[in-house]
Amino acid sequence: MTDLMATRQEAAHGVSVPTFAVIPGAQVQQALGGREKEIVELVEATYRLHGAGDSVNPPSYFLRFSDRPTARIIALPASVGGSVHVDGLKWISSFPDNVGAGLPRASAVLILNDPVTGYPFACLESSIISATRTAASAALAADWLSRTRTRPRRVGFFGTGLIARYIHTFLAGTGWSFDTVGVYDVSEASTAGFCGYLGQAEAGARVTVHDSPEDLIRSSDLVVFATVAGKPHVSAPGWFSHNPLVLHVSLRDLAPEVLLASANFVDDVEHCLKADTSPHLVEQRTGDRDFLNGTLDDVMAGRAAPPADRPVIFSPFGLGVLDLAVGKFVYDEVTRGGDLRIVDDFFHDLRRYG
Repeated sequence: MTDLMATRQEAAHGVSVPTFAVIPGAQVQQALGGREKEIVELVEATYRLHGAGDSVNPPSYFLRFSDRPTARIIALPASVGGSVHVDGLKWISSFPDNVGAGLPRASAVLILNDPVTGYPFACLESSIISATRTAASAALAADWLSRTRTRPRRVGFFGTGLIARYIHTFLAGTGWSFDTVGVYDVSEASTAGFCGYLGQAEAGARVTVHDSPEDLIRSSDLVVFATVAGKPHVSAPGWFSHNPLVLHVSLRDLAPEVLLASANFVDDVEHCLKADTSPHLVEQRTGDRDFLNGTLDDVMAGRAAPPADRPVIFSPFGLGVLDLAVGKFVYDEVTRGGDLRIVDDFFHDLRRYG
């Protein structure tokens, strides 16, 4: 410990003011790479903490712009207990026009706060953390929701961006293998890029680019929606007559008719039924939530089970507690490796009266 750190003023209750670190994307990726099983287990444990009430996860706040209607920046404040024991905030932007300029759609930072003093102690590049927790949640749901059904052997990706790549990586990293991989995207460039990735990642599976959404869905037992759709564009329940498992990660692809003909599971009821998500549209149409079969935590705890005679749809809103858990994991890994980049003198003027 440096003299500067040792002589820092003490905050309330005699607790030393935390230092402040910045963790860039390269360190985040290094800490998370190849650890899919471990991260899925962490996400499962965090869902269980959340289900037990050992978390605070307020509604997300959407910052929108009248001059940029497709863009938004979202604040996800949260607090999680257990062994993670951290507070914080994810600040993530979604600017779809970035894609045409060769930039990823989403960018993000994650702030971790000390639960004793409230002081922020780290800022992490968080687009990787966000994609990781989203993919880990999807892989976890695919596992639990298929335990009472025939395990899918044909996967179809509707949308072929970064999130689709991460979900495929997490499925493969947690033991999934497929006979066929279907691909559909309105962008030929995105399709080609994703197929190039699959050519390196998939061994033995037949990769098929589909010409229509219907062909993709009908030929897949596990369908992954990972688009930037702002409103439903898939409205035919008959396309799902073979009762696939659907990971509705992008939340706004499916029309109410599709959900009403299916069994529906979410990560958190109050969060998911907001902001005109597909489940929210169903609630607005029917006036109730009877179409919901439960949460993923309900399934893991044995309080609910997915049926085999209907399509099963998982619609996760994405909880800030998951970002905190994965972010704290990264922070701890970087700290253990001795590579934490402390910003000296970040906190200043700590004496109450100068």
